[in-house]
Amino acid sequence: MTAKERFLKYVKIDTTSDENSSRFPSTESQLVLLDLLKEELISMGVEASMDKNGYVIGKINSNCESKNKICFISHVDTSPAVSGKVEPKTLVYNGGDILLGENAVISESDNPELKEYIGKEIITSDGSSLLGADDKAGVSEIMTAVEYIVSHKEFLHGEIYIAFTSDEEIGRGVDHFDRESFGADFGFTVDGGKLGEIEYENFNAASFELTVNGNSIHPGSAKNKMKNAIDLFCEFHSMLPFAERPVSTEKYEGFYMASDAEGGVEKFKCKYIIRDHDAKQFENKKSFVYSVIDFLNKKYGEGVFVADIKDNYYNMAEIIRDNYHLIENAEKAMRKAGVEPVIVPIRGGTDGARLSFMGLPCPNLSTGGLNFHSRTEYVPSFALDKMVEVILNIVSEYAR
Repeated sequence: MTAKERFLKYVKIDTTSDENSSRFPSTESQLVLLDLLKEELISMGVEASMDKNGYVIGKINSNCESKNKICFISHVDTSPAVSGKVEPKTLVYNGGDILLGENAVISESDNPELKEYIGKEIITSDGSSLLGADDKAGVSEIMTAVEYIVSHKEFLHGEIYIAFTSDEEIGRGVDHFDRESFGADFGFTVDGGKLGEIEYENFNAASFELTVNGNSIHPGSAKNKMKNAIDLFCEFHSMLPFAERPVSTEKYEGFYMASDAEGGVEKFKCKYIIRDHDAKQFENKKSFVYSVIDFLNKKYGEGVFVADIKDNYYNMAEIIRDNYHLIENAEKAMRKAGVEPVIVPIRGGTDGARLSFMGLPCPNLSTGGLNFHSRTEYVPSFALDKMVEVILNIVSEYAR
């Protein structure tokens, strides 16, 4: 199967993860695709299994003298931000806006990179869902590369490990990953965006749920008595710098973001995330939140504002800098495939960030997809094939 054929097959399996679920993986549907991948690997002749947590692990034994043990990793879940019930469409792009559905348009003005794909085939959803290129494009590319490797005995390679994870989109992707038994020494996640991007700098990330404890009383007699938790929350939120929110930031600039809120006069809760590439600025952002809470509790009473900030993952740059051969060989592999590499920071995180701090250095490679987590997500078909070529070129580099 081609990478495109695999991709069109995999995206039709709804694998939306659920941050409100307490199980792992968070949704049963992810196991459907994971089991399918395991069976496909086995049918290719790859040693493959699924452990009790749903991780699919494959191994291809070396057929040369190389002692390198490399891995390629992708996740099967899609973001809960948009429906994952996908009906993919293919079209040859001839310029202009692309109407996907009643309220979904890939506009030429918002997507200037479209001009690079004139005359080429792209894959989209029908506009009612995301597409799932994040990260079923990566899954498809890895699977297609694996099929090539095992069916071409003359292709020299060292020991290769494959891993497919779940729940990456909700930050739990490697919560139960068995690093001790996973044989690779280093590798790559294939979970990036536009073709050619290589990423090894990601956000330091933290999260917290702010709880505002109010005091409800009849509004007719509320003067100097009511503490409206909604009003108090608004005061807290307004004290976070507007210039340090996602809408105002780019590249290496960090931010605060309110992601979900609910409540009323008596109690109001809001989930927040904090992001910054710079470790010092990351710590400063967390300290600032606590200082705002302390200030408001002195103003309105102890315990009115409550939050406990938890770190989620850290910038893998400090790990990858000591393993920079991964970046150098990825650049070589891309140029050999006719793709110009571009090193960019991740304004987010990947499984590879956490794995890097678990002793498995894993920078991130592009998949070719764009507009992730939205109904305007798309991927050029040729990018899927190019990334298969890149993966094979990386394998060859480490077979030397």
